[in-house]
Amino acid sequence: MLGLATIHGVIVALAVAVLWAGASAAFFEPFNVSYDHRAIIIGGKRRMLISAGIHYPRATPDMWPGLIAKSKEGGADVIQTYVFWNGHEPIRGQYNFEGRYDIVKFAKLIGSQGLYLHLRIGPYVCAEWNFGGFPVWLRDIPGIVFRTKNKPFEDEMQKFVKKIVDMMKQENLFSWQGGPIILLQIENEYGNIEGQYGQGGKEYVKWAADMALTLDAGIPWVMCRQSDAPETIIDSCNAFYCDGFRPNSYRKPALWTEDWNGWYASWGGRVPHRPVEDNAFAVARFFQRGGSFHNYYMFFGGTNFGRTAGGPLQTTSYDYDAPVDEYGLLAQPKWGHLKDLHAAIKLCEPALVAVDDAPQYVKLGSMQEAHIYSSGFVDTRNSLPQNVSICSAFLANIDERKTVTVQIFGGSYSLPPWSVSILPDCKHVVFNTAKVATQTSIKTVESASPSFSNTTGTGDIILYDKDTYISKTWMTFHEPIGAWGDNSFTYQGILEHLNVTKDISDYLWYSTRINITDEDITFWEEKGIYPLLTIDKARDVVRIFVNGHLSASQVGKWVPVKEPIHLVQGSNDLVLLSETVGLQNYGAFLEKDGAGFRGQIKVSGLKNGDIDLSDALWTYQVGLKGELAKLYTPENQESADWIDVQPDSIPSSFTWYKTTFDAPEGDDPIALDLGSMGKGQAWVNGHGIGRYWTLVAPKNGCRDYCDYRGAYHENKCTTNCGLPTQSWYHVPREWLQASNNLLVIFEETSGNPWKISLRMHSTVTICARVWETDYPPLSTWSHPDFVNRKNLIDEVAPEMHLRCDEGHVISAITFASYGTPSGSCRKFSGGKCHAASSLSVVTEACQGRNNCTITVSNRTFGDPCRRTTKALAVEATCTSITAYQNVS
Repeated sequence: MLGLATIHGVIVALAVAVLWAGASAAFFEPFNVSYDHRAIIIGGKRRMLISAGIHYPRATPDMWPGLIAKSKEGGADVIQTYVFWNGHEPIRGQYNFEGRYDIVKFAKLIGSQGLYLHLRIGPYVCAEWNFGGFPVWLRDIPGIVFRTKNKPFEDEMQKFVKKIVDMMKQENLFSWQGGPIILLQIENEYGNIEGQYGQGGKEYVKWAADMALTLDAGIPWVMCRQSDAPETIIDSCNAFYCDGFRPNSYRKPALWTEDWNGWYASWGGRVPHRPVEDNAFAVARFFQRGGSFHNYYMFFGGTNFGRTAGGPLQTTSYDYDAPVDEYGLLAQPKWGHLKDLHAAIKLCEPALVAVDDAPQYVKLGSMQEAHIYSSGFVDTRNSLPQNVSICSAFLANIDERKTVTVQIFGGSYSLPPWSVSILPDCKHVVFNTAKVATQTSIKTVESASPSFSNTTGTGDIILYDKDTYISKTWMTFHEPIGAWGDNSFTYQGILEHLNVTKDISDYLWYSTRINITDEDITFWEEKGIYPLLTIDKARDVVRIFVNGHLSASQVGKWVPVKEPIHLVQGSNDLVLLSETVGLQNYGAFLEKDGAGFRGQIKVSGLKNGDIDLSDALWTYQVGLKGELAKLYTPENQESADWIDVQPDSIPSSFTWYKTTFDAPEGDDPIALDLGSMGKGQAWVNGHGIGRYWTLVAPKNGCRDYCDYRGAYHENKCTTNCGLPTQSWYHVPREWLQASNNLLVIFEETSGNPWKISLRMHSTVTICARVWETDYPPLSTWSHPDFVNRKNLIDEVAPEMHLRCDEGHVISAITFASYGTPSGSCRKFSGGKCHAASSLSVVTEACQGRNNCTITVSNRTFGDPCRRTTKALAVEATCTSITAYQNVS
């Protein structure tokens, strides 16, 4: 007999198969897309559009349908993605549109769910993606200069952009063909660096725009952060706040292509967090002040699988504090609060699109203001006249400290600091950006690294210690230091890293020999010193080996290296290992920004002066022996002499490890905890799950409480202080089989594979607090009983909504109190006022269900204390359906 979780998975798979089988058919009746000064026009109608950023290669095809569905449920009309040139054309003229790079399948899945697609072809993407999305072979074309009036670059760029547009046409994916694509983008944030290219930059902008238009895509093109975009291209905003943005022509609408609802993390750094109250404030202000298209960057961030992370030094996780987390689970309260915001904005859409020019503006205080969208002039000192058929208002308080009560429409409205209240009918507040009534979700990843256990913040992950590790049997293969293969070569002088590796590997070995005399040894002994190896500049990681032993390491972007080394009399082998940790993804002249070493390399402190190694004879070796042999794939396990590892053996550096494991039962996402390791890469069944590195964030800079009020920046509300920036890594279910899964690790330093663990990632605790004075559910406004009787809205009580992950149910209510409870999630406590029925009412409504709704009113619980404003606070536990059934 199949369990409910299994049945659910089968249903989803069948649904996706049906959608895909019919994917060649049109998803919509063909429609035209245009724009005016107010909005994007779809099928002849202005639209207020919410877009969700999802990058298809940062998830797997099996994840795509669920991510799109969660975006749609969260209120998105549009999915936005970049197109990743280096993923699609890894070798010049050889294309890849399969697996995670099957962009056609991704586009068709979007259309099958009734959503639109904004395709940002670029082809430069930035995106914290390796080399900004450029293929590394591009820099080897003679005479090329990226992103300027340069024919070699323009030829390659045009060829790729045309290929993508033609492919979309062939697949009938543009709106006028009945497909989902409504917007395209050419270039990306070029305005930030255009000045560094002089006149060539200005000419390039015009060329890129003209080239895009010649492709006859039949829909509008966008250039973000491009204030000099030609009249034929819409310029748009990318920032934390874009409410003050105005396009460079009255004929263009205000588009926000990147709302940074989080930020990326770098190895050794803290993990950024953006409070949802501030994010909602920024979005509401954008629509309040005339915006019409808004995209979250990112709605789902995902994972930089393999070596796709940008750089330098950006992490494998690209969670980005997004509303849908790296594993595809809802991040609450961010997802739920923004969902309510989107619903509120949609209620205002008739008024927002009806106003042809600027809304009516009213100053309500020194830092308070209203913007009114209506079918006629409104005297805001009185209630609405009968002749005003459509009216919506946004009331903003941009004061960072004070709650202010304002008078408008004949009523009083209390505005919390740094907030916007939305009134779809210019009377009733349906949403305030600072009042979060949606649930908080606490997720877990069970880890074998007790020292790394941590609660990282509200709604984030906590780690639980376990003694269960992924395997009791490991095998090893030692990676040779320096030159190891027939493909090594010798050259006099220092070669630039990327010119040699072509980025087929992070690693490049430089080997030479140094002769040391008796006089040098005596000189050092007498002076009590060691000779120094100096390198003018190096990036991203350099490791120094002397006579086969690791002597020193240095991390940084073009940092000087000055390390003492131990040399012996006679011939000494000096090996430098240059490592990239993501190629530069942002800035001008990327083709010149290589890796490895710059300037002189020398040994100082010898009796007769320095030895300049810059022009010495060096032997070069690209990559690792295990990489060339593809030791990480199941079919190449016989290409190395693997030996068993004993549990009490001393972990060694530059070592390959492998083991096999069974997949955990169920459908929950899986995290591989590598907190016991040092630095390296990991593969599961031949799939690269990314680089790992247990660099620890600074101990200071994080706060117990993050104040959402005031302008946000990426260092304002950081978490994870004193802990590794990342210690758990996503292993997609799609890459696993039931048993005998191959895990291969390449470890550079001295990690301990015996403590690697594999655990499922899920929401285990959900909490919420809703006041009886909170707003009625937004769904009430579309209910037939209330559509034409808005005066009855005041009689509707607020509701609490609780929800576990898919395949899970609420197994227990661990706290419930209607009255005056205090505290916060996982720390609730009852107050003096408490309804005795609280626990029984919530348990009956919720236990055994995936989700539940509770009306928050005296009618539900009785009135435990008259003339006191009451709240319902609930904490519940989520359990997989299978586990719950077994217990029940």
